[in-house]
Parts: sequence; C-alpha cells; structure tokens
Amino acid sequence: MGREGRPWLPYMMLALAIGILALFETGTLEPVENALAYVVAPVERGLASVFERVSSLSQTVRDVQELQQRVAELEEANNALQVENIRLREFEAENQQLRERLNFANENPTYSLVGADVVERGCEIYPCAQVIGQDTIPYLRYLIINAGSNDGVAIGMPVVTGGSALIGRVVQETPNMAYIQLINNPGSQISAMVQQSQITGLVIGDEEGNLRMTEILPDEEVNEGEIVITSGLGGLMPRGLILGQIASVEYQESDLFQEAILRPVMNFRYLDMVLIINDFPRTALLEEFEAQ
Repeated sequence: MGREGRPWLPYMMLALAIGILALFETGTLEPVENALAYVVAPVERGLASVFERVSSLSQTVRDVQELQQRVAELEEANNALQVENIRLREFEAENQQLRERLNFANENPTYSLVGADVVERGCEIYPCAQVIGQDTIPYLRYLIINAGSNDGVAIGMPVVTGGSALIGRVVQETPNMAYIQLINNPGSQISAMVQQSQITGLVIGDEEGNLRMTEILPDEEVNEGEIVITSGLGGLMPRGLILGQIASVEYQESDLFQEAILRPVMNFRYLDMVLIINDFPRTALLEEFEAQ
C-alpha cells in the first residue's frame, strides 16, 4: 500500500514530534535522558580515546618521518665530513713528505737531487710473489718512478726518502721513467757500517725480503738497536744514508763472519715520493782514479 493509502501518517509523525518536545520541555523525559547518558557516555569516552590515540599515532608517524629525514641529512653531512677528513689527511701526509724532502735538500746542499713520485710497485720484473707450496710471500723488490733520463736520472744513482733513508738504486731508465731496485732485493749489495762503532760490512737482500749485514768479523761487537748506514766506500753511494736498525745477530763458530738482520726504517709499500741523488761529493782518491 503506497503513501496514497495512508494520508494520516505525516500528521501522526508531526503530532508525535510535538508531544516529545512537550515532554522534553516539562522535564518528563529527564529520567530517560539520564539513562541514555549513562549508556552513551562510556561509548563516547571510548570513541574520544580512540580518536585521541589515532591522532597521537598520526603525530608519531610524522615525528618518525621527520627524524628519519633528519638522520639521513646528518648521515649525508657525516659522509661529506669523512671524505673531507680523508682529503685533509692525504694533504697532511703529502705535506709531511714534501717537508722531509726539503729538509733533506737543506741538510745536504752539496747533493744534486731529482724529485719523483712512485707510480708502480712490485716483487720482480714479471711475477709479484714467490710461491712456496701453497703459500705466497709477497714483498716488494722494485719501484717505478716518473722521472727518467730527461730529468737527469741515470743507472746506479741512489734513491732515498726525505728522511735520509736509502731505499735502492736506479738499475734501468727511460726518458720519463726509472726502475728502482730496492735494497731488500737479493741482487742488491751496499757497502755499509754501524753508525756508532764504525764496523763495516756489506748489506744485501735475501730471498725472503730481509736485509742482512754480512762480512762482520767474528771479534767485532755489534748490538741490537744500532743503526746501519752507508759507508761511502767505493764512491757509489754517499756516506751516512740510513739502511736500517740491527734486529738480531747470527754467528756460529764454524762461520767466517757474523751476520746481522736489519729492520728497515720504512715500509716500502707506503712510499709515494722519493729523491734521486744524481750527484754528490766524492773522495779525491776516487776522482783521481776516474781522471786516469
């Protein structure tokens, strides 16, 4: 049955609304209101608490996002500072080496020097390690530098660090590069002496990459910790370049000579800059022989 069959329904609803309004105005519905408030209030408080928590969670999410963004910015700034710190360390190390080279030049005004950078390191001309069973013993035997005959570099010239330490000599050169045989190479032999006692000998390299001072007479006393320098005998090297420090002494009664194991004063792997001594004062006796 449609609305056309119940024309009284709107009037009835209007009369009901007027009646409820009248009861509300007279306070008759107050007990009902209180009962409804008692039932509805906890639900309202619960909904309010839920809305508050949702709002707090939303704020927490925003705070976390802001913190994450801030952490990312701080990490980026930290990475930039680390890169800058590394660059500053490199500059500091390079400046230290340059100062040492300058000091060496100032301390040896009679030397003619050529500065160069190390561009290659290795163990032999071709292989980079000696293989023994399953073990490899990698140690440096040579350096290649970016200075050659065009710069006045020639075979036989000594090569040093800024701290007056001998690292080797030139054994091959091209117009723009040179091949440096390190003092721990088995083919290297250098006239040497103990700085304190003036005891002489020969410093050589061995197959394990160690430095040895040989031809020390049995009755000569050499001690651990003493410094070994070039003796200048033969005129091939300047006198006083540092070769190493005595780490131990080996001798058996059946041996003709004592041997001292030397501790190098630098790590050959970390050399970046070197000086080539292309001229130095020689003894008058050597000059006389050369003149003949």
